[in-house]
Amino acid sequence: MHEIELSAGVVEYEDRGGPGPTIVFLHGLLMDETLWTAVAGDLAPGHRCVIPVLPLGAHRKGMRPEADLSPLGIAGLVAEFLDALDLRDVTLVGNDTGGMLVQLLMADGSTERISRAVLVSCDAFDNFPPGLTGRTLFLTGRLSPALFGLFMQQMRLKLVRRLPIAFGWLTKRGDATSKRWMRPIWRQREVRRDTVRVLRTAAADKKLLVTAAEKLARFDRPALIVWAQRDRVMPPEHGRRLAELLPDARLVEIEDSYTLVPLDQPARLAAEIRGFLDPARA
Repeated sequence: MHEIELSAGVVEYEDRGGPGPTIVFLHGLLMDETLWTAVAGDLAPGHRCVIPVLPLGAHRKGMRPEADLSPLGIAGLVAEFLDALDLRDVTLVGNDTGGMLVQLLMADGSTERISRAVLVSCDAFDNFPPGLTGRTLFLTGRLSPALFGLFMQQMRLKLVRRLPIAFGWLTKRGDATSKRWMRPIWRQREVRRDTVRVLRTAAADKKLLVTAAEKLARFDRPALIVWAQRDRVMPPEHGRRLAELLPDARLVEIEDSYTLVPLDQPARLAAEIRGFLDPARA
């Protein structure tokens, strides 16, 4: 792992692969870079794969107390990250909350570093917070950091992690990975503090993605929409609506997967991204 000092604090990131086109992967809430391990491993021989660990609850470095951890603030942090590493002609890929951040940057239109976008089963339109999982998590954000940490101790139990209010409807095959994502919250006070701030600021603007959707038609660069065919948290119809809304978009629906396609169907997802970036080699 590498580290870089940004305005919000120190951000860890993974950077591997060849000299080919750069792909930047964004993870979701209570997740880290390991969401993308298998997909990036598949694509790395022909692409530079960069995965920042965003302050979304599974990060290992606490942010500065004054850091803006709202959705727009974290989207701004992604833009700052691209600038700091001088990444150009970037394909920005996001799943779950990471897809929300990609949409916010697409709608903002202020960074020319993004040449393509890939949205993978993510928050969209009025599905914010997303489904039963998101609504439950937003409610926990009303707790103090100490009580939030105590509540999250239940996630040590696989039975709890597999409930629909936790990761049960997010991934079919990623329980071991999702358990590891909980460790910073269990162990680090500053991460619990950051996570509560993330949840509270997100809950303050539930129309955020409705507003962003009104601007997405301005994003005239290529986009790939990849959606779990039977997603229970992110409605498949939202994937279709995004594909219709964006001027240059293609939709792919993935079978035998829940929301976290990078965990449930990594090889298929990598193949779709590879084909999107280089149709001649698909």
